[in-house]
Amino acid sequence: MAGRAVTLKNRLKRMDGGVRFADMTTPETVVRALAEPSRLRAYAAVVLGAGTLSDVAAASGLKVKDAGVALRKLREAGLVEGDPARPADLKPLAATLTEQMPADGLAPFVRGDKLISLPVAPERRRKILEHVASKAFVPRTYYEEKEINERLQAWCDGGELDHVTIRRYLVDFGLLERGGGLYQAQPLPM
Repeated sequence: MAGRAVTLKNRLKRMDGGVRFADMTTPETVVRALAEPSRLRAYAAVVLGAGTLSDVAAASGLKVKDAGVALRKLREAGLVEGDPARPADLKPLAATLTEQMPADGLAPFVRGDKLISLPVAPERRRKILEHVASKAFVPRTYYEEKEINERLQAWCDGGELDHVTIRRYLVDFGLLERGGGLYQAQPLPM
């Protein structure tokens, strides 16, 4: 693979049934995937050399069905690849961990132009939503719902949130106003 850069954003994997999933492995997806005990046990079995479904089940102490589900979820999260199963190369992910986190209060909720999650505290949630609104919309401009959805879907790809929830929050916080089938982006307070 000399001379060809592989990044997390452009690498695609071939999964069961030929379906292609974008490799969006982030620290959050790793933690989320391994937070489930059966997936953690299955991943440990793969790292220790189990490759087939029966080997993973035997090494992890899981039922074959549970081991199969765990392996599927680990593949979707980008932690396991191939058949027989083997640990995925996480070096590109490790390289992102050395990047400096911004001091603007957006981390860990926003990474680049992607919304990863929302804070529970209303003040912090509003700050994150103001950031999204300022980047996604022009104040005092009218948008059809389809365009609002497209712009917010781009922010939600790879995160745990959906664009409908974000749109609702933007309306609730007064960052978007809805009326007559249109939405209007509101100016942000100074």
